[in-house]
Amino acid sequence: MTFESTPWRRTAQSANLLGSDGEPGLTIFEEITGLANKHQAINLGQGFPDEEGPLAIRELAIKAIQEGANQYAPGSGIPGLRNAIAKHQLRFYGLSIDPDTQVVVSTGATEAIAAAVLAFVEAGDEVVTFEPFYDSYAAMIGLANATHKVVKLRAPSFAPDLDELRKAVTNKTRMIIVNNPHNPTGTIFDTEVLDEIVALAHLHDCIILSDEVYEHLTFASAHIPIASRPGGFARTITLSSAGKSFSFTGWKVGWATGPRELITALRTVKQFLSYSSGPAFQPAVAQALELPDTFFERFAADLGARGDQLAQGLEDVGIQVIRPKGTYFLVADLQGLGNENAVDVAKLMPERIGVAAIPMSVFALQENQQDYSSLLRFAFCKRPEVISEAVERLQLLPKVLAK
Repeated sequence: MTFESTPWRRTAQSANLLGSDGEPGLTIFEEITGLANKHQAINLGQGFPDEEGPLAIRELAIKAIQEGANQYAPGSGIPGLRNAIAKHQLRFYGLSIDPDTQVVVSTGATEAIAAAVLAFVEAGDEVVTFEPFYDSYAAMIGLANATHKVVKLRAPSFAPDLDELRKAVTNKTRMIIVNNPHNPTGTIFDTEVLDEIVALAHLHDCIILSDEVYEHLTFASAHIPIASRPGGFARTITLSSAGKSFSFTGWKVGWATGPRELITALRTVKQFLSYSSGPAFQPAVAQALELPDTFFERFAADLGARGDQLAQGLEDVGIQVIRPKGTYFLVADLQGLGNENAVDVAKLMPERIGVAAIPMSVFALQENQQDYSSLLRFAFCKRPEVISEAVERLQLLPKVLAK
């Protein structure tokens, strides 16, 4: 029996998890994390916060465990959380959602991505994403045996070229995956881009999967869901999660909202993945979604200040920074520093200066990785004192690269 063309291998190949010999090897994420641990470096490569979410919300989860919320939750999520999600969409975006038929709770947004792709995409279909892209998209496209087409986001603006977008979306396109605010670039798509995506989805009869997990982590302007644009809701599955909005990444509580027929399809697949999860976390997340506006405003402002702190430190030593409009991440361009190969630099940094970052090229198709070869992604969702120490260490980077 041969396993050369099995689904797992397609998945791994699509997500850049196979080595040049076609066999599984260490990913760049694992390699950089290993180097960071070995050299006790400050890890600005991993995108998770080093501070806990609100104490009152954590205490609700503890109380729920103590009171017996330890068995299966309903497959669609507990009614209290689905109601809270519906109220959140109305409160922030004016979207009226039926909590019984247009909301499903998932094991993080990642499960919802998998369920959505597997529910709608078949072998031979095309799926369009923006590049660089979150690796889970590519993995699921590969698992579905579909064709992955990309629209490049080029530095420094990381705004898509609308003509390239129009060429990428065709009658073979089954799904357009949108990540807004965008990881890994930190950009935010403007309404012209969102409206063009909606128009193309209608023109070519395809679905929009909109990953909006960073919806509350914007610095320059309020988030605009693509489902709130004219004609957008009817073709859009919108995803979000408690992980990014409340710093509970390990709770893995996400959700999808959208038209009844799309959510029904997603839920049908999702129930055969995890069925349900997080019974004690779900009521706590429901309460978190009802926190006052000041919580969300302060959280975003505080995160933005940390991003500015890191950006200024990089700029002070002559490293070009593309300042983010949202998310946990900023992009640094190594052009002009003596070594513009971000993969090599990322492997040197943990030992030589004690800081870890991720090369942007790993978020691209293999044939396009050279287009991002000088770019590094830094995560700034860390405590101010950690960023301050990282900034001090980064002062050595130009000297290290000049040797």
